Amino acid sequence: MENVLKSRSAKSGLPPGTLVHIGEKSDREIRISILDYNEDGCEERGITALKDSFYYMDSGSVTWIDVQGLHEIEIIKEFSEKGVHPLVLEDIVNTDQRPKLEDFGDYLYVVLKMLRPQEGKHFGVEQISLIIGSYFVISFQEGISSDIFSQVKERIKNGKGRIRSMGADYLAYALIDPVVDNYFTILEDIGERVENLEDMVITNPAPETMRRIQRLKRELILLRKAAWPLREVIAALERRDSQLVSNQVAVYLRDVYDHTIQIIDAVEAYRDMLAGVLDIYLSSLSNRMNEVIKFLTIIGTIFIPLTFIAGVYGMNFQHMPELRWHSGYFACLALMLGIALGMLVYFKRKRWL
Repeated sequence: MENVLKSRSAKSGLPPGTLVHIGEKSDREIRISILDYNEDGCEERGITALKDSFYYMDSGSVTWIDVQGLHEIEIIKEFSEKGVHPLVLEDIVNTDQRPKLEDFGDYLYVVLKMLRPQEGKHFGVEQISLIIGSYFVISFQEGISSDIFSQVKERIKNGKGRIRSMGADYLAYALIDPVVDNYFTILEDIGERVENLEDMVITNPAPETMRRIQRLKRELILLRKAAWPLREVIAALERRDSQLVSNQVAVYLRDVYDHTIQIIDAVEAYRDMLAGVLDIYLSSLSNRMNEVIKFLTIIGTIFIPLTFIAGVYGMNFQHMPELRWHSGYFACLALMLGIALGMLVYFKRKRWL
């Protein structure tokens, strides 16, 4: 499970706008691809220098520049030549950003959190940054997992749907939509795990169950940390506070906003269910402890009179009349057995057993 907050010690004392990569580093080199398209056609290119993409941004058609990998600072810094604010570039390479939307007039800067299945863990969080202009969209992925936008690229290249006939704002929507939809995949897994924990705490409330509850609780905190501000971002885009978002695209963004509300409702519901599971776990432990204490109390109560009788006849007085009875030993044992059985019958009638 990832930490809720990543270490920022590397940025301590540095001036604003200093680019320092904070986050998980990929072993792969940064990959930059360009999709330049309009209703009539599409051109795809892979480049090594960002300067090669600047021509397409001013071509009049819709240009999508996809950057996978943020650890090579010098490459990211080249975007400053195209008017991208240094603070935006600083936020791009700092992958511990809260989802947000910033309006810089001629472009929008959007930060999203993408949930990704992770080997050995249930899910990880990868930051997605988007710069949305009038005719271009620049996307920044950490490049840790597979390309989540591969299906969008195929739709553009194959001319499927309305994406080729729409502008850059629709492209931004097409990139945001799979990020939001991926939350539901993770939520389904969390829902199954919560249900399994409910069964476990009733049948076998072991210490391992408590560890699973705490692990799932941390995951829900991380999920909530990503989902709540995501709603604000989509709401701001859907309200059309910027002229870069058209009325046509606002309708689609409204649908994404509905999905974010469903995600938040599911997260809150699972948090409540998990709190209930924790209460059941603690109650089960308390009940088991009470059963053990009740059993020991009953055993102790039965042996109190038996111990008393044994103690009386264990005294060494010479003139105790029962000491010389021929059947005294067996009579004493029979009395003790009768008392024990009588107490057991009494406890049974009282339903204490």
